[in-house]
Amino acid sequence: MGLMLSPGDDDVTSPGVSWSYTGFNMFREWLAQAEGFTLAEMNGFGGDCVWSSVSTTLAPLLDHPDDDGSLAPAQCAAMLEAITEQRQHEDGGPVLERRLDDVRQLVTVMKYCLEKEVELIFC
Repeated sequence: MGLMLSPGDDDVTSPGVSWSYTGFNMFREWLAQAEGFTLAEMNGFGGDCVWSSVSTTLAPLLDHPDDDGSLAPAQCAAMLEAITEQRQHEDGGPVLERRLDDVRQLVTVMKYCLEKEVELIFC
């Protein structure tokens, strides 16, 4: 089992990105680290730090239930630049290549959501 992030447009040909739950957690940990904090220290991930204590435009994605709910197109727009920047911060290795592939897929889905003005659905 896993989860999928896809546009809320009921079009089965729309782009989507999927992960195992473990893979999605690893992706979020990587994004959090790139943003300068440790996800495991945050409320909801085993820690006590409240989300208002960190400054990141990625909070809607990082602090979101794994398999329920959605993100509005405006939230996607705000996060696109920060997510895209992750491509430029590190070098090398198969793990990094996997993360960058995740970023590319997520950017494609978010851009589609913006173009179609639909929510990004977690399922």
